[in-house]
Amino acid sequence: MINKRLLIKNLLAQYDENSFYDKKRQLNLHTKSGKAKFLKHICALSNSNPENNSFIIVGVEDNANELVGVDFYDDSKIQNLVNAYFANPPSITYDNVTFTDLAEDKVIGLVTISPNAALTTFKRSIGEIVEGTYFSRVGSTSVPNDVLIYNGNKSDVESIEKSSQNNLKDVLDSVVRYMMQSSKEMHANYKVFKEQFVICWVGKKTTIRGIPFYSRMDIEFVNEQIKLFYSSLDVVTLFYDTESFVLTEYLNLGLNDGTSYYPFEEVRLVFYDNGSYDMESKMLFEPPKYNENILGHIYRNSVKVMNKLKQGERLTNKEERVLNKLCYNMMLCYLNGFEQAKEQLIEVKDYLKFANDPELFIGFKQVMRILRKLKYETESYE
Repeated sequence: MINKRLLIKNLLAQYDENSFYDKKRQLNLHTKSGKAKFLKHICALSNSNPENNSFIIVGVEDNANELVGVDFYDDSKIQNLVNAYFANPPSITYDNVTFTDLAEDKVIGLVTISPNAALTTFKRSIGEIVEGTYFSRVGSTSVPNDVLIYNGNKSDVESIEKSSQNNLKDVLDSVVRYMMQSSKEMHANYKVFKEQFVICWVGKKTTIRGIPFYSRMDIEFVNEQIKLFYSSLDVVTLFYDTESFVLTEYLNLGLNDGTSYYPFEEVRLVFYDNGSYDMESKMLFEPPKYNENILGHIYRNSVKVMNKLKQGERLTNKEERVLNKLCYNMMLCYLNGFEQAKEQLIEVKDYLKFANDPELFIGFKQVMRILRKLKYETESYE
């Protein structure tokens, strides 16, 4: 089993970007130009490495090769983005990899592109990249529509992956560190699957309508150094048996009810006797339907508050209460047919970001994450 932390260290030891790996300070998948740049590199690495994995490391200061980290990124639908724009898309994964010398809220992102023997091309235009374009790697550069040059990276990558295998000391050190650093207010636990896979987790447990839910859930897949994380605003249920570990995320979407939770997404790790595993995610969400008149009233009040924010006007106590639920209420309105609600919420992003209450911007990011996942899950690009 490959230890993703060791893999990143071994890749960075190459010092310069090359034909099988790239490094980035951060990804910007919220804009078309950011998506286009990311997809260009995926395309190039896939085409130049038809027999071996290739990689993008995110959270590295390019010049100094310093690990600076990025925010945890949990977009499990990133494969859907790749499928949407590519003909013959490669299979990719994005892992959040922990490092002890980074801040607690920072990780290193590792994008792994699996080999694909077919030529990967853009089937849709995005940004300045037109339909039909393909890219390949020439050294550390992704170039368009050039003669494909196979660099014969298979032996190099296999050597790096072999030297990144787990050893017992790495696994035990990680388990001990995790247990010692876990919050004293929350109980930490771990389980060994198939006598070789170790998962540690810690979370704050509450019981709602007889069902145990967890928030502030921090999970680490020790063998791979992969981190899964759910914030204090999230609630998840946990299930495991001898061969699987399942997390189901729920959304609290009751208008005036703090106990109405709707299943959103399931993440399932399945372990096999041959030393392999699968990590799969499945969208479960069906948005609740509410009375149009009630939602219309909520929508108008929310728009009024957002207009006052943009004009710098002081909010009343009642409007402050509307502000506290603004992001989730606007998401509900958007999911129930108020098509302008999403863009109107984005317009006040900066006001929420610099508000006195940091939970407002956390709520905004949470809502954007949910809507992004739903977009990749339900929108047809064919």
